[in-house]
Amino acid sequence: MRKLFLILFFQIFSIANALSLNLEFFHRFNDNCFEKYIQEALENNHDLKQANYRVEQFRYDISTQFAKQLPELSVGSNYIGASVPTGDTNVLIKRNSYILPFRASYEPDFLLKNRDKTKSKKKLYKASLANQKATYISLLTDLSNTYINILLFDYLIKIQKEIVKDKELNRDFNKNKFNYGVISFIDLNDIFSELNSQKVLLENLIKQQKTNLYNFALLLGRSAYDSENIERGNLEDFEYQEKIPTCIDFNLISSRPDLIEIENQLKSAKIDITVAKKDFLPSFNVFGFLGFDTAGKGNFFNWDSSFAYLLAGLTQDIFKGGAKIANLKIKKARYNELFEKYLQGELNAIKEINNALNLIKQDTIAQGYSKNQVELEYQNYIASKRKLNAGTISNIEYLQNKNSLNQKQQLLAYIRAQRLNDYFTLYKALGGQL
Repeated sequence: MRKLFLILFFQIFSIANALSLNLEFFHRFNDNCFEKYIQEALENNHDLKQANYRVEQFRYDISTQFAKQLPELSVGSNYIGASVPTGDTNVLIKRNSYILPFRASYEPDFLLKNRDKTKSKKKLYKASLANQKATYISLLTDLSNTYINILLFDYLIKIQKEIVKDKELNRDFNKNKFNYGVISFIDLNDIFSELNSQKVLLENLIKQQKTNLYNFALLLGRSAYDSENIERGNLEDFEYQEKIPTCIDFNLISSRPDLIEIENQLKSAKIDITVAKKDFLPSFNVFGFLGFDTAGKGNFFNWDSSFAYLLAGLTQDIFKGGAKIANLKIKKARYNELFEKYLQGELNAIKEINNALNLIKQDTIAQGYSKNQVELEYQNYIASKRKLNAGTISNIEYLQNKNSLNQKQQLLAYIRAQRLNDYFTLYKALGGQL
């Protein structure tokens, strides 16, 4: 079992290394569960397996096209049943005989047209490798974002349960005040309404948590029934252990798999234009045939019972000029389409990288302000706790200060989770080169 695990691990590592996924990035967040799930997803996710099989199809497509550059040779075995005139003594054909024909054909690639087609297939294969890498990066990014959301909702639910509990205490205290005529019936109903609102919020958080757990199980290649068994760390401990760069080298944009994919598709389209031009020229073909039969006087595999021919010459299509011109125009239009797609992809890459860097910067600043708010609210909470112990404030006032602290902690958790998600957004925008 251990041997099998090591084999699978090294297979995963070799694929990740070949695709330059930079898995070391995911090991910098101080969470052993997270690292384990990264490996599990790489091993079991079905979208990744589909991407691997797509690459395999393109790889064998190269072999299929290369085979067209080689001569074709075939052999057949045929029975001949003939009826011949009985009175004609000059007919030497037997009534029942067999023929064994060997056929050969070859188109010498003087214009290198078939070679160009093979080169075009190789470019499409490289494009499929880039698409495979994009699938891997997208999966790792989605998995990371979902995991952070799970940690976030764990924390929010824990705080929300405290808020509901405090609201229930506040309701009980105010019921006593109502019984003594201190507050009105409307005020008491407002307190009940606020409690119900907080319970609704708690249920919504639990609903979103379950949704994230189901999605996470799917990304791992598990059934949703296993979502309750997903172990995880804490949002407070989940943190990037190194420094995120504030500026990015422009050359890193070229490492994005979407641009590499379009670039190779563009090279393939350019080769296809060359092939379309060569289709206007005649092709040189060689045909050969050698057959042995038992119909005549000779024996099988005897030169007296054989017949053969060899044809060689140029072949030119007639009445297909319009179709070839249209095909050439199609290939040129496809090339121009991919060229514009590449230019748009570059602009989109610059936008995504700048957007990710800006999100990290602004969310980091916002987290600093939110953290200061939590610290101030915590000081107020400690002060109100002292006053409560001293009997200078009521339980209701103490609970209000505690509720304010809990809400500020929830807001800080939202911002912190968003900042962490921004890191994975930048990882994806850079094509894994972070």
